[in-house]
Amino acid sequence: MRYAVLGTGIVGRTLAAKLGSLDHDVVIGTRDPEATLARSEPDAMGNEPFAAWHAAHPAVQLEPFEEAAAHGEAVVNTTSGTASLDALNSAGGANLSGKVLIDVANPLDFSHGMPPVLNPGNTDSLGEQIQRSFPDSRVVKTLNTVNCAVMVEPGRVPGAHNVFVSGDDSGAKRHVTELLVSFGWPAGSVIDLGGIETARGAEMLLPIWLRLFGLLGHADFNFHIQGAR
Repeated sequence: MRYAVLGTGIVGRTLAAKLGSLDHDVVIGTRDPEATLARSEPDAMGNEPFAAWHAAHPAVQLEPFEEAAAHGEAVVNTTSGTASLDALNSAGGANLSGKVLIDVANPLDFSHGMPPVLNPGNTDSLGEQIQRSFPDSRVVKTLNTVNCAVMVEPGRVPGAHNVFVSGDDSGAKRHVTELLVSFGWPAGSVIDLGGIETARGAEMLLPIWLRLFGLLGHADFNFHIQGAR
């Protein structure tokens, strides 16, 4: 299947590499491919420049947002949450129409320093904003509650633990659940929270996730819902 992964950060790279390893046709989208490839310094998190990663993954093409979204049969949003709507607008509503749009971003606002705050939160969510902005897309919120390494290798966390899906389209959620299973998530670990408005709850786990990360000093952890079916 053809996937467009929007965003060239560590989350986008990790998901693109996993999708490629499963023999999907993967394109990564960015605002300016030339500028992205020209960066020679590690990013703010210390990750290697995208060009170095890209050289190790030559099968993954790099395209502008619009061309990447047009190529993908399904689209994965891994852009920074505060920039996601702008990035998706650059991708173009027509290129997102009818497609499963997997949103793994979190609307973390760092403008007031650390720790970041959610914006929006409580009465709205990024997932809902995306669905409202692109009503012909089939938005599914998922994977935003785990580190990207755990997203594609859930066995990094010992024992049973859960991942959530939120969305209004049952067929899109089935597609995403099947994709998660192909990543190594047991089918029984996937909890369907309901409509896209339930993305509020998934996104609101981030404040506690960030504090656990600070306390534990690593990201190989997750939430386990006892009694989940």
